[in-house]
Amino acid sequence: MNDPARAPRPSGNPVRDLPLPDLAGFTHRWVDADGVRLHAVEGGQPEGPAVVLLAGFPQTWWAWRTVMPNLADRFHVIAIDLPGQGHSERPDISYDTHTVAAHVQAAVEALGVSTYWLVAHDIGAWVAFSLALQYQSRLRGLALLDAGIPGITLPEAVPTDPERAWKTWHFAFHLVPDLPETLLTGREREYVGWFLKVKALSSDTFDDADIEHYAASVAADGGLRASLAYYRDAAESARKNHEALQRRSLSVPVLGISSSHGSIPDMAASIKPWADHATGIVVPDAGHFIPDEQPDAVAAALTDFITEAD
Repeated sequence: MNDPARAPRPSGNPVRDLPLPDLAGFTHRWVDADGVRLHAVEGGQPEGPAVVLLAGFPQTWWAWRTVMPNLADRFHVIAIDLPGQGHSERPDISYDTHTVAAHVQAAVEALGVSTYWLVAHDIGAWVAFSLALQYQSRLRGLALLDAGIPGITLPEAVPTDPERAWKTWHFAFHLVPDLPETLLTGREREYVGWFLKVKALSSDTFDDADIEHYAASVAADGGLRASLAYYRDAAESARKNHEALQRRSLSVPVLGISSSHGSIPDMAASIKPWADHATGIVVPDAGHFIPDEQPDAVAAALTDFITEAD
């Protein structure tokens, strides 16, 4: 990461007190996405197929930092911070995934991209699934990484078996009014660090700088509120997903990427009831944070998926 004290502060950044890491060969952009200012990091081949990347909780676009250079030789690569995440605005809006998806689609259009491949992890995959239901004509394909999508791959009840409960206990905790804010404010680093250390297969996947970056994003004004809102609005996300699926299934090619030690053992099988063309792979030697843990494997899988579908 660059020294934030020396880094320039680009105009239009709505989260100016949060250190802004740079990635060689990529440029920071901010766009008006239907009334919400979203941050994007863009690079690669301007004339190549566009690949849009979305990260989940408790991360930011930085989750893709090692994958992005591996895609840049062939693709136009854009990583977008969701509303409330990273250096995007943290508005007081509904964070149901259909509402958020409309803002993400507006950001992609503002960046001048007409059609694209959408790749997303965790809560980013929640948004990506809903976006695909609304804007299929804009997508060339969809890749979803280890995500319990509301109403789709997310279990109806949080398991109480200790062997499994540690993976999903936070869903119920985040729904409790006020208590998470009371317990977590000022302790964002400890909380974020737990997820990154425990849910990765190897506890040294994330260094202190990574943990500080993600914790600072959650702690920045409105970040914790927005992070919790995705979970608190998950029932509405599920309702809207089911409503949309009564009208259409996913007709674009879908790749489900699971991992050997992740949360969803078979993403493809979980998606197939709602998708016409779903295939899957399992990335070995990885926990939940697959892009960080096995970036080369993720980049290779995405490259194969895109080139084969084309």
